[in-house]
Parts: sequence; C-alpha cells; structure tokens
Amino acid sequence: MEVRNLEPKALWNHFADLNAVPRPSKKEERVIRFMLDFGKQLGLETIEDRIGNVIIKKPATPGMENRKTIVMQSHLDMVHQKNADTVFDFDNQGIEMLVDGDWVRAKGTTLGADNGIGVAAIMAVLASTDIPHPAIEALFTIDEETGMTGAMQVDPKNITGAILLNLDTEDDDELSIGCAGGIDTNTTMEVAYEPIPADFVAFEIQLRGLLGGHSGMDINLGRGNANKWMNRLLYHAVSLVDLRLIALDGGSLRNAIPRESTALVAVPKEEKAMFLGAVDQVNTQLQAEYATIEKEFKLTVTEASHEGKAVTHSDAERIMQSVYSVANGVFRMSPAIAGLVEASSSLARVTLKDGRFTTQSLQRSSVESTKADVANAVRTAFESVGAAVVQNGEYPGWEPNPNSEIVHLMAELYRSTFNGEPQIKACHAGLECGILGKQFPGMDMISFGPNIRGAHSPDECVQISSVQKFWKFLLLTLERIPVQ
Repeated sequence: MEVRNLEPKALWNHFADLNAVPRPSKKEERVIRFMLDFGKQLGLETIEDRIGNVIIKKPATPGMENRKTIVMQSHLDMVHQKNADTVFDFDNQGIEMLVDGDWVRAKGTTLGADNGIGVAAIMAVLASTDIPHPAIEALFTIDEETGMTGAMQVDPKNITGAILLNLDTEDDDELSIGCAGGIDTNTTMEVAYEPIPADFVAFEIQLRGLLGGHSGMDINLGRGNANKWMNRLLYHAVSLVDLRLIALDGGSLRNAIPRESTALVAVPKEEKAMFLGAVDQVNTQLQAEYATIEKEFKLTVTEASHEGKAVTHSDAERIMQSVYSVANGVFRMSPAIAGLVEASSSLARVTLKDGRFTTQSLQRSSVESTKADVANAVRTAFESVGAAVVQNGEYPGWEPNPNSEIVHLMAELYRSTFNGEPQIKACHAGLECGILGKQFPGMDMISFGPNIRGAHSPDECVQISSVQKFWKFLLLTLERIPVQ
C-alpha cells in the first residue's frame, strides 16, 4: 500500500508532501517556502518571523469563537541519518517511504516522523473545511534538532494563544508535561604527529550496526555508544602492542547516540597477530555484554594504506584517557518522578583528523543544577588533558504542572475515549515547550503524539494505527477547548 492511501488520508498526504522537501536543520529555506506557500494558498494569514519560523492563523469555526485561542506547534527540521551502505543525498532528495505492516519506514534513512507527523497533522487541520476548532495559531519552528533556534528566537508579537499543543511526543498513551533542558559541550585539542616506522602495517577498524537512537529518550535503554566502544578497544590494544593512532571518525549528530565508528591505526608487523587477538578479545566481551540489546553489532578489521605518520604516543594517550573518563549515559535518575532520567550525557561525535582531535556531546537535565553538574564533569574530563572546551546552545527545561487545565481536560478525554489511563509524565528530551514557556509566561502547555520508534536513526518508524488514534484524540481535543 502507498503511504498516500493510508487513513487519515489528509494527514498522510500532507506528510508525503512534506517528506518530498529536503529539510535538514540549519538548511530549512525550502521547507520554510513550502509552508509559506501552503498557508497563502489556503488564504490564511501567513507570517515568517525574523528567524524563519512560520505562523499560520486560522479563525475559529462557527460556534467556536468564544473558545480560547490555541497554539498548535511542531518543528519543520528533521534529523538526517542514513545507514553506512545507503546512498542518499539529503540536501536534494525527498525521503523514500514504505509501508511495513502497521508501520511506515524509510529506505535506509531517518523517516522524519519526528516531527513531520505533527507538522502534517497541523496542516490537515488548517486545510480542513469540516473540523470544528477554536481560533488557531499554527507555529512551525525551525532548527529544533540542532539548537532550538526557532523557539529561542520566536517573535512573541505574532502569538496570542492561551494554550499550546505541542505535537512532538513519541508514545500515544503519553501526555508530556515537562522536559529536560540541555547544553552542548564541544572540545578541540591540537595534536602532534611522528613518522610511522617502515615495518608497521596499518589497519582500518570499523564498528557498525549499533542501535543508536535519541540521546535523550533512549539514553536509559543500555544501548552501546560507538565512540566509547572504539576507545575501549584502542585502550586495550595499546596496552598489548605498539599501536599508533592515525585517525578517528565516530558518530554523526549531536543529539543521536552514535551507531558507528572507524579508526585507522598501525602496529608492527610482528605484533599483527597479537593486535588482532586484542580486537577479538574486546569484540567477544562486547558481544557477551550486549547480547540482548545490540544484536546487529559488527566489528571488522582490514589492512589499509596510510600517509606515513601517526599521532605521538603522548597525544594518543591523552585522547584515549579523555574519552575513557568522560561521563556518558545516565548521570542521575529523578528522585521525584519514578522512572525519569534526571541528568545524562551522550558523547555523540569524536574525530581525529588533520592535527586536531574534536568531540561533541550533549548534556541534558530537568534540573538546572544537575545540568550544570554533568556539564562540568564533561568539561573537566577534556580540560584535564589540555583540550579547549566551549559550552553553548543552552536551553531550559520545562517544569511540570500536573494541575493545569489542559492536562486535566486531555487526561479525562483520553480515559473516556480509549478506556485506559494516560501516562502523565515528563520526558528526558529537549521539547520546545521549555523555551516557549519562557517566551510566553503563563501559557498552558502539553505535548502528545503517535508512537514513533527509533527517532534520530535509520530505524525510525511511525505506527499507522497509532497515528489514527493520535488524530482522533487531537480532533476531540480541539472540540473541547474551554471557553475564554
């Protein structure tokens, strides 16, 4: 079945239209134009603010004029990741989708359901002629995935709504009422090189097939971090053989758990067997430790060419020590909300190239003080080996308000409609609600959405039946928005 033939057709067709438009973070010009054209073609008031957010306003349907104005909000950009063996040009190609049973996936790339399904749902409401709703201010933000830039720089004069419906949650039984804030830590260290002896042989080590995923929502699932795994292997091997480190390239995006890493090394020819044995030993350990989680993990070693120089022993030691010592994973669980990760860090990117060792990591916490604490732990791990550290892109968390009017309304509506109990919870991800709450003090906010799995990875998929449930819930909510 084609995606466009799925129900509700209006939503899926808008999603297909959206996915035909390349929309990487920081490169949203085409999708901004797409949304501006969409709003104007509907004859609705359509605004692009100074940073590039698009606001489309639609009056209330007859009989709903006395209801509170709502802000329906989703972000336009998507994470672009692909499998190593997938040939795809994200800057120029639309996402290639397929229906797989009750799920929609992409062919070897991220799908863009995060947050494209939310965008498509808002588009379907805006384009509708038969859906009852109060006055709507649709806010489509940019650059959510790499800095929350759109939310941080939204022009407040364009928004007057009293209730914000954020459509960026990934479990259809969840009503999100709080989220983590974050801060980026980027490090740089200049390294020196020395000649590789003539009797050395070079090897490329490839680590592939980890699950990866969202570095906030999936950080507590025990998944492997390719950068930490590669460093573990190198640290072990250098203790047994005269290993020379030439290059590293691990991870991809700052907010994704790294799935892959490649290292180029050289060892003496007479120590080749010992080196391969060391690799096998770590491989066996990892396979055993993660047998129930990382079932597709593969480690390969092949002979390679090199340019005759490697990082000095002392600088290689500093690299390995810093990566080994840096905090990664869950830093603290919340003592106030059962099952919620309070603070975490993810070492997302590691490179060694052209005389420079660099890393990118993202620290998250729902408590500002522990966000600073884990950020300091990461900072000092790299500063202790002489790396320069820059921390930026900080954004606030969203403090839960379980007694809000929209939370009570939607929780009761969920119970009566689906004969079940919704999960009212905070999440360990950087929803834009935290920032928008600072921009619009007093605005009542909630986040919800359909079941999305594997966000920020090529395994990303969205459940068709869940989208139908989400759509029904959204329309019922619009009908029941309280009076002003």
